[in-house]
Amino acid sequence: MTSVLTVTLNPSVDIFSEAELVRPVRKIRTQNERRDPGGGGVNVARIVTVLGGDAEAVFLAGGATGALLDTLLGREGVRRRVVPSAADTRIAFTVFERSSGLDYRFVSTDFAVNEEELKPCLDAVEAHRGRYVVASGSLPKGAPPDIYAQMADTASRKGARFVLDSSGDGLRTTLEKTKVFLVKPSLGELEQLVGGKLDENGVRAAAAGLVEKGAAEIVAVTLGAQGALLASASGILRMAAPHVKVRSAVGAGDSFVGAMVWALANGWALQDAFRFGIAAGGAAVMTPGTQLCRVEDVRSLYPRVGETTEAQA
Repeated sequence: MTSVLTVTLNPSVDIFSEAELVRPVRKIRTQNERRDPGGGGVNVARIVTVLGGDAEAVFLAGGATGALLDTLLGREGVRRRVVPSAADTRIAFTVFERSSGLDYRFVSTDFAVNEEELKPCLDAVEAHRGRYVVASGSLPKGAPPDIYAQMADTASRKGARFVLDSSGDGLRTTLEKTKVFLVKPSLGELEQLVGGKLDENGVRAAAAGLVEKGAAEIVAVTLGAQGALLASASGILRMAAPHVKVRSAVGAGDSFVGAMVWALANGWALQDAFRFGIAAGGAAVMTPGTQLCRVEDVRSLYPRVGETTEAQA
């Protein structure tokens, strides 16, 4: 029985390369190209798998790029179920500019689906017998804003814990319509949800508020280099991230979710799973481009993740 089912409605093939300088008009010659499977749930399944867990990735895929996505996942040994789409799977480009140390990220928003194509994804959640269902990533065009809420209700009815990592309508509508086990917004996504900028106290209040009103049992807010904050019925837990050399922030949030879910699925205490997620996020920024975290980096960083404050919500 698969322990973790991940659903990705808007996956991608992620292409990374490096250039000395990114300039307009002139041709930019790149080097060190790599291609990786992409999309929130796809990446979560990759992390759970590389950590030795049992995950299955369900994702929409179409055209030659969809076939490439499936091939790339197969090379990594990820168990997967492809749901055919009429539209070609999107491509996301990241170019690292060596002269500045900055990433330039280009992400298409053109992928579109219809209700008929989405039904197998809902059916997969219905058929899942494991403990966790993770819906991660943005909603494609044509997807109803409550589709993650539908999945959450199904997972709850089947006795599974539903984990949400999305943005915009996918995040807002789900939290308005149902309760999830765990939601993981970034600071920017939480600010978008509440409609304004948040300082440290504001993040605490917003996260605790989601728990208090019953939108989520657990809220984990990732704060980049500042670490993360966890809100639950037990209170607020704030942990600092380990100091690492940053090479690329791509995939850090997905690594966090994958590692935290893997730890919870293996019976870890919530606080320890949260710490492991922060370690995985830190490990992800140590790798170039679209490469996710390395297991040896996650395990070496785990003891260095620091708790800074803890208070009752």
